[in-house]
Order: sequence, then C-alpha cells, then structure tokens
Amino acid sequence: MNTQPLIASLECFPDVLSKSVAGLSHDDARFKPADGAWSILEIVTHLADEEVEDFPARLRTTLADPIKQWNPIDPEGWAKQRNYNDGNLNEQIQRFMSLRKDSIAWLNSLTDPQWSNTFKHPKGDIKAGDLLAAWSAHDWLHLRQIAKRRFQLSQRHAGDYTTEYAGAWTA
Repeated sequence: MNTQPLIASLECFPDVLSKSVAGLSHDDARFKPADGAWSILEIVTHLADEEVEDFPARLRTTLADPIKQWNPIDPEGWAKQRNYNDGNLNEQIQRFMSLRKDSIAWLNSLTDPQWSNTFKHPKGDIKAGDLLAAWSAHDWLHLRQIAKRRFQLSQRHAGDYTTEYAGAWTA
C-alpha cells in the first residue's frame, strides 16, 4: 500500500473543504433539499464528528489491538440527536481543521504500522489499511455531496431563471 498519497489527500482536504463552503449564508448552509438529504452544515459537522469517533479512532484501535471492539457509531442518528443543522458552519469548519491537523500529525508519527491488522467486523474483515483508504475516500464522497448542494443552491437562487444552460446534475 502506498500510504503517502492517502495521507497527502487527508492533509489537503481541510483547505478544499473550507474553500468549498466559503461565502455561504447562514440559511444556505442549512438548506436541505426536498429529498431530506443533509445540508452543507450537517455534512461538515458529520466530517468533524467522524474525525473524533470513526476513522482515526478505529484505525488507532485496529493498529494497537485488532481484537478490541470498536466503539459504536451512528452518523445518521447523530445528525438528529446532536442537532447538526442548528450549529455554526464556521465553527464546525475550524473544529474539523483542528481535528484533522491532529490526525495528520498522528499518522505521520507512526513507525512501521501493521496495515494488515484485521478487525473482525460483522459485515466482513476490515484491515487497518482498508480504514486508511476508506478515510481518504470518505472525504471526497462528502465533497461530492457539498458540490451537489451548491448546484441545488444555484438553482434555488435563480428564481424565475434557469440553470439548464450549465447542464444537468447526473451524479
């Protein structure tokens, strides 16, 4: 496994995320489409919570003791229970950036990590290396969600005008 590009991806993502949500109003950050998908604020808050309770925590556990059970997570439930959409976007961006900086420092401090350490998950074996790769991919999946929400906001703000000339959202 080539960990350098994965860690570099994790390291560059906070700046990309910050720029992708720059300039959003309070209301636009909380906008939820009719299908009930998460708002941009909910996505960013989810990323910050995942930085504490999911990928880094589970990777640490798997590297240290792959037999040890992972703490349970409930991302969908957290969004409701923790009232993600009532938060402050700028505070959540800063929180995420700080947490990710700590995660990168930890990843860079690892010496000879056992990427093949395997956790026996109910849905199948998950190696430490799988977690690192999924952590990086997770960022970009959520950036795609944010891009879609920004596209929808353009449509919403167009009023009587149309965004059709730009093309259709097909992803």
